Amino acid sequence: MTLGITQSVALLGLDGAVVTVEVDIADGIPMYSLLGLPDAALNESRDRVRAALINSAESWPNRKVTVSLSPAWLPKSGSSFDLSIALAILIAQQALPQEPLDGVLVLGELALDGKIRAVRGVLPALIAAYKAGVTRALVPQENFAEASLMTQMKVIGFSSLNEILHFLRTGEIAIAPQLELILSENLNQPDFADVAGQSAARFAAEVAASGGHHLLLIGPPGAGKTMIATRLPSILPALNIEQALEVTAVHSIAGTLGNRSPMSRLAPIVSPHHSATRVAMVGGGSSAIKPGACSLAHHGVLFIDEAPECASGVLDALRQPLESGTVTIARSVGSLTFPAQFLLILAANPCPCGKYSGRGRACTCSSQQVRRYLGKLSGPLMDRIDMRVQVEPVTRVEMAQTELGEPSSVIAERVLRARGKAEARFIAEP
Repeated sequence: MTLGITQSVALLGLDGAVVTVEVDIADGIPMYSLLGLPDAALNESRDRVRAALINSAESWPNRKVTVSLSPAWLPKSGSSFDLSIALAILIAQQALPQEPLDGVLVLGELALDGKIRAVRGVLPALIAAYKAGVTRALVPQENFAEASLMTQMKVIGFSSLNEILHFLRTGEIAIAPQLELILSENLNQPDFADVAGQSAARFAAEVAASGGHHLLLIGPPGAGKTMIATRLPSILPALNIEQALEVTAVHSIAGTLGNRSPMSRLAPIVSPHHSATRVAMVGGGSSAIKPGACSLAHHGVLFIDEAPECASGVLDALRQPLESGTVTIARSVGSLTFPAQFLLILAANPCPCGKYSGRGRACTCSSQQVRRYLGKLSGPLMDRIDMRVQVEPVTRVEMAQTELGEPSSVIAERVLRARGKAEARFIAEP
């Protein structure tokens, strides 16, 4: 038999489809044909797979090799098909048995020396495979922590092609330390106890966290707007398991899991620079559609500092996600919907020079300049901002106080109680 079959997954946003990788080796002029709408990265798999097999002491078939990725009409992208193609080639050469890979999902990118590298989107790929009836998976060792969140499947991690070949041929696997699936609480985070004074702004942050209200902080530089905004996740309720899986899946698709633990229960915070484009804010792309900042802040905080400095139309692109909690991106390659249920925090100076204040600071801006500056925040966007708080500079008396403010843990308890009361109040609502 010169036919080898393995399984992988093609992702379209957070959704995926199981892809059957078929390899046929026939007599003829030595060549390599890859079928099934592959992108550029997938087309380059031939050289990666060939080098990885040879450097792993395996043979490359000097015959006509045809690789088919079905369903053929579905676009495939990325390098996560490398390992499944390599194993299917070895099965077609009868260097591997077919039975151990029947009904097994295979994900991984191959290095030229045979190492298995991490890939993006492992968690949503496993979820899609499980929905299709697959219960076993082979993944890169670097993705094992993320993949282990899918507790309904038997997942094994490997770091090299030689390791996985030894396992498939003998059934033996090196003893690896078991990963304890304890959701991380991320204790080392900024605390509200570090904020001096600003009782009004602190209370506004607590109200915003309790009711999910969007917030605009207006104040001069150095008043503490950024400190307050970056500490909001510390008072938000911890994510439950379903929410943590959603957040991990979105960050896995975007390739930003290096910034947070796959098992973190801390609400994420995303702070894009004010020079970010609309695509960076809401997501997009030409060949591969990726989530933007508003989706990466799902179940967390989207903080935009110097909001009036954002380019025209960037903040207004957030109006639809603020209403629906999702963002739908339509491109020629398809239409994808990403979750985008976030708490929006905007920070702005009171005027272009930043010195306009009720305390008589030396502001050099005219009244027209002040109106034009804050007028960059459009009316429809401001209608969606529930609270606008003036943040005054910290006084010397407040700075001289030795007592710390309330810690985040105390505020978080009040936020949790407030949310519990609201949930009980609206339990009968549809």
